[in-house]
Amino acid sequence: MDPPPVGAAVVPDFEAAWAAAYQKAEALLANFTLHEKINITTGVGWENGLCVGNIGAIGDFPGLCLEDSPLGVRDADFITGFPAGINSATTWNRELMRRRGLFMGREHVGKGVNIALGPMMNLGRNAAGGRNWEGFGADPFLSGETAYETVLGLQNAGVQACAKHFINNEQEHYRTLESSNVDDRTQHELYAHPFLKAVMAGVSSVMCSYNLINGTYACENDKMMNDILKREFGFQGFVMSDWGATESTISVVTGLDMTMAGDITLGSHTTFFGQNLTAYVENGTVPESRIDDMATRIVAAWYYLHQDAPGFPKTNFNAFLPGDLATNFHVDVQDEHYKLVREMGAASTVLLKNVKGALPLTGRERNLFMAGSDAGPADIGPNKYADQGGQTGILAMGWGSGTANFTYLISPYEAIQHRARRHRTSISWTFDDFDLDRAGNMAIGQSVSLVFINSDSGEDYIVVDGNEGDRKNLTAWHGGDDLVLAVAAQNNNTVVVIHSVGPLILEPWIEHPNVTAVLWAGLPGTEAGNSLVDVLYGEWNPSGRLPYTIAKNASDYPTMIIEGDIAGETPGQAGGGDVVLNITYSEKLEIDYRWFDAKNITPRFEFGFGLSYTTFEYSNLNIAKIPQTDSEQTSDEARWDAGNATRIEEGSSTALWLHRPAYNVTFDVKNTGDVYGGDIPQVYIHHPASAGEPPSVLKGFTNVEVLPGETKLVSIPLSRYDLSIWDVVQQGWRRPDGDINEIKLTVGASSRDERLNGTIPS
Repeated sequence: MDPPPVGAAVVPDFEAAWAAAYQKAEALLANFTLHEKINITTGVGWENGLCVGNIGAIGDFPGLCLEDSPLGVRDADFITGFPAGINSATTWNRELMRRRGLFMGREHVGKGVNIALGPMMNLGRNAAGGRNWEGFGADPFLSGETAYETVLGLQNAGVQACAKHFINNEQEHYRTLESSNVDDRTQHELYAHPFLKAVMAGVSSVMCSYNLINGTYACENDKMMNDILKREFGFQGFVMSDWGATESTISVVTGLDMTMAGDITLGSHTTFFGQNLTAYVENGTVPESRIDDMATRIVAAWYYLHQDAPGFPKTNFNAFLPGDLATNFHVDVQDEHYKLVREMGAASTVLLKNVKGALPLTGRERNLFMAGSDAGPADIGPNKYADQGGQTGILAMGWGSGTANFTYLISPYEAIQHRARRHRTSISWTFDDFDLDRAGNMAIGQSVSLVFINSDSGEDYIVVDGNEGDRKNLTAWHGGDDLVLAVAAQNNNTVVVIHSVGPLILEPWIEHPNVTAVLWAGLPGTEAGNSLVDVLYGEWNPSGRLPYTIAKNASDYPTMIIEGDIAGETPGQAGGGDVVLNITYSEKLEIDYRWFDAKNITPRFEFGFGLSYTTFEYSNLNIAKIPQTDSEQTSDEARWDAGNATRIEEGSSTALWLHRPAYNVTFDVKNTGDVYGGDIPQVYIHHPASAGEPPSVLKGFTNVEVLPGETKLVSIPLSRYDLSIWDVVQQGWRRPDGDINEIKLTVGASSRDERLNGTIPS
């Protein structure tokens, strides 16, 4: 499972690995009874095993441990709380994305986990979506690249990755009772794309979601699981349900391979699989060949990651009884992973504003003041609330099943005070968010005042301050806006630091003349304070870029959380009901920056935006067609060149010819400033109006580090897939009508900062 190097212009081919795994699986299962094969597909039930999900041992098959989360090993000790998925995307740095996945994977393996329940790759369609922070932002391309690197990293470590939640689970409110109604083109071009990239990375499992899609539950949706995922994407792994999301026994016919946690509702001791599935086979409703397929997919994924090796660790923790000495061996899997957490926390910090030379700090500041509870530690430690379902002190991850326990958590207060001792700077602070008079008075005469604000969200089974997973609004928590204004009124060098799950409306203070700098730190994980200090003092030149748009008004976004009331139902209710909340994705392809561009709405900070302590200049754009050195699938390439869509066949959307580099975009990046720094050049495609696409779509990016005065040549490949649109009639990918050179592209520093312009050559 050795993946290609980061940035390699090759499409990995895991076909041989899957074929070998299938051969072993078929041999193992050859003598299994029907009952035994069905047991492989059926979880043992909630709290009936060591992990959040468990498949029991059967014969020579030792069973499986399935465990959250997308940012670390949930419900375990001596693990690392990594930066959240949204911070991974905010780095726009594939090497860091890959390394984060690798290190998370090693920790899961070290704890004896077979399947890590991540990454999460639902798009940030709603700015207030509760679980957006677990995923990779609001753009399908950026999300897809981050998902791809994360899966490659996780599985290179030996743990099975799980791409979730398939599909259209973009809000928490009534997630088990809402139907996301999405047209075919939008589904393919936006929401399915990250899953396609996960399949191309060789992902072993996919989790279907709680919601309905166009009126049919995701976990019994034949179109999504059988046709798009298994046929069109050529997915060879298995599909598991989200916990309690299995809706019927017949769902096995529509593509579901494993039910989790096994019971119909958690703790019910009933199941749609198990004996009910056995009866369906015996009465002819479900063919036994389908059971063979399900069990083979599950066991093949186990072989595929070489988890049959004698040295693969046994599960050594207890997710439900952490204090049980007989089952929790307190294995320390942290290694030196804190170094990556600190580096990634710095790399995912976005500099939004910097005037009057406010940042970086020089160390010559005589005194420094910190205001806000987000600056300090939690009042009784970092794990006061189960699944982080509450908040005091620094916000470093959201809440819900996508969390982990902190082994430790460095707050800004601790890290800044430690750094300030080096410079003999006088430090003062208040963690009271609401004593505005005191905060303002303490800011008087300070060389710099740092104000810390935040905003939290999570999964819907936990309600925090009236937020049912999704955020009620896009304003700072704990009266953060008023705190900024109180300090800025008394200090002309006020720096605002934001830890947030997603976009906030910053208008109350963003143009205040005394607010000299703004740092957007997201959810940086266990080294939060140290990574912030690295940016504040210039040890790390800010290179993070926004993975979503920050609007001037909440009403500027195309969508909002649908909170319709359903009589007799509660938003967090598990299981299906007869009444559903219909959510039509009427904005279609125009989410986030695509909407702002199409409607000519000026954002506060656009997608892809981020400042640096230096400046960069772009020049010498060249776009060249890449000659193919082999004849493989040339007929398909010729069909595409002639304007025809991809064929309807297995693996049509993941075909090598469609995704291998077809064009090479090169240009120079020069550091025109005084300090070393990293930049994130971005390539946006502009299709002709007849294509029906948004004005601008991201299709390429890279990171480049440049010394002052130095120039580096940058190369970004584009594939035929990158230039394609989904044809709903031909059911395939094709290039837009007209000559290929009608497709324009720009290279820039954000979705609205265009530096170079060109066209795709014929």
